[in-house]
Amino acid sequence: MNATVLLLRRTDAHSQADKACDESRARANANCPRNATQPPRKPAAELDARTRMLLEHPIAPLILRLALPNATVMLVQILIGLLEVYFASRTGVGALAGVAPVFPLVSLVVAIAQGAIGGGFVTTVARALGTGRIGDASAYAWYAIAIGVPLGLATTALMLTFGPSLYAAMGLSGDPLAIALSYSFIIFAGAIPIWLFNLLMAVVRGTGNLLVPVIVVCSGALILIPLSPLLIFGGFGYGGLGAAGGAVAMLAYYALGTLAYAIYLWGGFGALKPSLRMPRLALAPALAILRVGGMSAVVSATTNLTLAIVTAYVALGGVEALAGYGAGSRLEFLLVPLAYGIGGPVGIVVSANLGAGRIDRAVKTSWIGVAMACALTETIGLAAAAFPQAWIGLFSEDPAVLQVGAEYLHRVGPFFGFFGLGYVLYCAGQATRRMEASVLAALLRAAIAVLGGLAVVWLKADVTWNFAAVAVGMVAFGLFALPALLRRSGYT
Repeated sequence: MNATVLLLRRTDAHSQADKACDESRARANANCPRNATQPPRKPAAELDARTRMLLEHPIAPLILRLALPNATVMLVQILIGLLEVYFASRTGVGALAGVAPVFPLVSLVVAIAQGAIGGGFVTTVARALGTGRIGDASAYAWYAIAIGVPLGLATTALMLTFGPSLYAAMGLSGDPLAIALSYSFIIFAGAIPIWLFNLLMAVVRGTGNLLVPVIVVCSGALILIPLSPLLIFGGFGYGGLGAAGGAVAMLAYYALGTLAYAIYLWGGFGALKPSLRMPRLALAPALAILRVGGMSAVVSATTNLTLAIVTAYVALGGVEALAGYGAGSRLEFLLVPLAYGIGGPVGIVVSANLGAGRIDRAVKTSWIGVAMACALTETIGLAAAAFPQAWIGLFSEDPAVLQVGAEYLHRVGPFFGFFGLGYVLYCAGQATRRMEASVLAALLRAAIAVLGGLAVVWLKADVTWNFAAVAVGMVAFGLFALPALLRRSGYT
């Protein structure tokens, strides 16, 4: 019986894959013990050193050890995207206007692949390793390909079909529209390596090895930084492709990174040992990963949606108000990689310990992670509220912009800790496979932004009152998901 058919049943007694396991094993005339809620586990001495680290090392130092490389990967990827926009802007205002609407769409795909669907892979691999089933965990490298290729094809088809009308609806025309279509066609035609890069990275991260992703991402950045301007501007007798050259450079980055992860995984350099031939894959494990990933995607999407909603309302106050809010909310954007820097390792450690049956350690890890992320983000928020000009002044010296930006940080900064709280609870929900509370919390945050903005418009109040809705939404995002941890939902 192929081990991959049993993959998800063994890693989650609550999963619907239990039924698939029973039926498959019955057809194979095998015994599938129905009374066992946990599979046999290997003694700690038989586990690899990295898995033992997840199960035995002191929790707070362990999270910090994993958080630094995890946050580094996210920050470097953000900087790579910003550099691409900067290089494109050097070719003219039209190029900047053309690339600007494409970049958020690429970022959204990366966020879903890395943090949402990728989060499902991270926690599932970690849980399997915690149980000591290296063979089952290794099979998820093949699941990453089996899921990544169709999703890449779907992304390509979707953007090539609807991209032109979408960019036109955003108000682009003439040269900016032509540049946007050229850049979009190239980058989304290569959506498969974007998906594979992030999903294979998630499989590696699930083993607790966050150093390899740092090496791959930073090495890729060192290649991309000179390659991108060369392809955009030309050199050495080569004329350059304009802004579209940046898209070619990005695809080269993802393709080389995908190859590096494949060599690491199938070369047997880590804890996983995937077979060189694709095994028979079962539907239930793939659907379970997509279920976690799909619910996680809702959280990621509503985070961006909330910012877009507030931006639209603040824009009613004029250019200065919009610029001030934009400068202030940039700090909120930075909370995501910082919170995920802690939340990602929390999900890995919780998953491994749940797989090993160490429930109390998994719960303790969640509480420690929540406290660390809340303390970090709250410290940043309080500092920003106390000294708003230090941040807003980086973007503008206009008095009106400084005033609105300072008002945002005064009203919202003291509540940044609730964002860190909610985000780690979201990562813990990926590990326990109980995402409902985090999804509802994210939707509630978006609803508060919508209703709060409507109230401000109806009352004809100052647009800065939208910031009060942002603060209330952050509180809701953090507190609404907390009862799940208090009840230890999904931990037993």
